[in-house]
Amino acid sequence: MKTNATMAALMLAATAVLSGCANTGPSQSQYYPANQPESATYGTIDTIQIVQGGGQTSGTGAVVGGIAGALLGNTIGSGGGRTAATVAGAVAGGVVGNQVEGRRQQGQAYQISVRLDNGEYRTVVQDNVNDLRPGNRVRVVDGRVYRY
Repeated sequence: MKTNATMAALMLAATAVLSGCANTGPSQSQYYPANQPESATYGTIDTIQIVQGGGQTSGTGAVVGGIAGALLGNTIGSGGGRTAATVAGAVAGGVVGNQVEGRRQQGQAYQISVRLDNGEYRTVVQDNVNDLRPGNRVRVVDGRVYRY
């Protein structure tokens, strides 16, 4: 019974530590607060630039990898060796999970600069531009640019 409580505490601690290691750099919603809905604004596309995705991670890969590593490490050894293998598995799994998630999110993105009707500029990064071109009239809704 004490081993299960120790195991649960170690997994919880490893998850907390690994979540703190996650890269929480700017994401596609960096220009808009995620919890505030934004009404549609209208404007004209000024520029469209191709940018490389930064491979930012949300931490989900680290948490899932850490849990999987802890479970795998728990199957090795007994006593203190099992505890050490569990912790090592959680750390290694978290690192690998974070790297896998980062690689999946790398790729091409488009930085679209829009001159709004009120004179302000807004920059939006999205994964595709479909039929958008500089000079098009667009509306910006919740961090995405749409032609209208």
